[in-house]
Amino acid sequence: MRIDKYLWCVRYYKTRSIATQACKKGQIKLNGSATKPSREVYPTDKIELRKNQITYQLTVNDIPPNRVGAKLVDIYRTDTTPKEAFEAQELLKYSKDYYRKKGTGRPTKKDRRDIDDFYEEE
Repeated sequence: MRIDKYLWCVRYYKTRSIATQACKKGQIKLNGSATKPSREVYPTDKIELRKNQITYQLTVNDIPPNRVGAKLVDIYRTDTTPKEAFEAQELLKYSKDYYRKKGTGRPTKKDRRDIDDFYEEE
């Protein structure tokens, strides 16, 4: 089975064309090397894909006949992504929420309260 079709079948990408574009951009590696979307996938192959700033690491267990339900995905792949990748994503999400760029407009209510608390302490 083609790698783009496999990633679509095991629900890593919503459409095959998105999976194909990811292959062309070099976001998907098969057994350690960048791959074309038409490359064949076999059981025991290792796939590394970069999506949403997380590098997922998969091992192919079996080839699905077609797109499978979310509950059946674990039959066809083993996810070996380290936990640190997901923790880094959480930290990145919190840092984006906290910081605002300078000059992006008026302060929010929370910013105003923080400013008021800062001046009241002095």
